[in-house]
Amino acid sequence: MDIQRNDYVERLYSKSWNGKVKIITGIRRCGKSYLLSHLYKQYLLQKGAQEDSFVEIDLEPKSNIAYRNPNTLYDYIMERCQDKQRKYYVFIDEIQLCYKVKNTDIDEALVPEEDRDLLYTTFYDILNDLRAQPNMDVYVTGSNSKMLSTDIVTNFRDRGSEIRVYPLSFAEFYTFSGMDSYAALGQYLTYGGMPLAVLEPNEQERRNYLANLHKNVYMKDIVERYKLKDDVIIDSLTDAVYSAVGSLSNPYKFANTIKSVMGQNTTDKTIKGYLSYLEDAYLISEAERYDVKGKRYFENIKKYYAMDLGLRNARLNFRQQERSHLMENMIYNELIRRGYRVDVGVVEVEQMVNGKRQQSQYEIDFIINNGSQKIYIQSALNIDTEAKRDQETFSLRHTKDSFRKIVILDGNALPWTDEEGITYIGVIPFLLQQENTL
Repeated sequence: MDIQRNDYVERLYSKSWNGKVKIITGIRRCGKSYLLSHLYKQYLLQKGAQEDSFVEIDLEPKSNIAYRNPNTLYDYIMERCQDKQRKYYVFIDEIQLCYKVKNTDIDEALVPEEDRDLLYTTFYDILNDLRAQPNMDVYVTGSNSKMLSTDIVTNFRDRGSEIRVYPLSFAEFYTFSGMDSYAALGQYLTYGGMPLAVLEPNEQERRNYLANLHKNVYMKDIVERYKLKDDVIIDSLTDAVYSAVGSLSNPYKFANTIKSVMGQNTTDKTIKGYLSYLEDAYLISEAERYDVKGKRYFENIKKYYAMDLGLRNARLNFRQQERSHLMENMIYNELIRRGYRVDVGVVEVEQMVNGKRQQSQYEIDFIINNGSQKIYIQSALNIDTEAKRDQETFSLRHTKDSFRKIVILDGNALPWTDEEGITYIGVIPFLLQQENTL
């Protein structure tokens, strides 16, 4: 049984024949190759494409190692697409495995030192040529320790269309799971949405797969790519970030945590760099802190969220599973997956304390910025008492503006709106909304 990923298939199709290279990016093992070579191909066949219109090559198998030479790969594709009256879909998997080849027909003495890169043919060169062919629609996937997907996107700029693929959303998981919605939510909060973990029926094997994937694929990729002398600091930082999901932090604070808790000396400068490595590998994502009334960002204070809860939980040996933090992380991932720009908010409120005026800061979990419009979102397990409801909505009520305000609760509650215009909805119906709008 296939796990359907219709949103991505439709997005790919909407970009077909746009004259750009379609670059499928995302965390490793999240299903990029399967999306392209199986789900999208089947969709195109149903739309009328012919089987012999596809030119597919995976550069990872040893049997295809010759095609890692960009010139050989280019010749192979051009040979397969000779008929100028036909349209071809070109799928190249693991494009980063192409190495650069020195051009022998250029006199090196004539090339300035700063332009020495031009002495080589790279996969960027051949893809730019292929995308200009009127009878070819070109798609690539690729990310590993040699060439993470962000590099591919940067090098193509306006000549490429990025399709960012995430681990399975809750809606995708639920449709496949066969469970009732609340049981599916518990499973998803624990094991996340990595496709092979979802497909693994044995719980212990699922745990082992996620732990090994994190350690032996992602962390090794980072150590190799950035030529780190050891993995002690990056491992300690990863644990610290995963333990602090949903909490405000910064590189200085992480450095102190690593020193005090884990006994490792490091600097905030090193930590800042390592955080960027984790982001480039799509293991974590950062959300900036925004002052609602002051209309400014706090430069050095952010929140960090795990890209996949299963990977996060496995890394921490399935400890530290506070449901409130996991739910907040899950909601953040869903908002990002839907394409929103998401910040975390702070509202400064002036109050009388012991007869004195005092400024206090209150958090809003998420702010969606959409041009001049905003949506405020608070994540809460429940509002089962009036005091709890007042507590969870205090920051929303003190923004003193008319932008939409939403509280997402644990469970299946259907949406309703109170007398102050605040909307409440259960996390399950929120996650199962099919449209990408709130």
